[in-house]
Amino acid sequence: MSTATDDKASGMANKAAGSIKQGIGNAVGDSKLQTEGAGQKAKGSVQEAMGDAKQALKDGLNHLADKANKTL
Repeated sequence: MSTATDDKASGMANKAAGSIKQGIGNAVGDSKLQTEGAGQKAKGSVQEAMGDAKQALKDGLNHLADKANKTL
């Protein structure tokens, strides 16, 4: 299973690569490349969101564990 940081980094890389593909597709009039770029950007956005969700879950669980430890 990938970590939150791994997901965020992969997401950012996919978004950047997708933007480049989309830009090149626009510049040369290649609709297939434009579409691939848009898809890769969307994939990157989902990966980043997964990383954010994993981090939020981890932070929440750590907060609960801290409270439990203080009670004991």
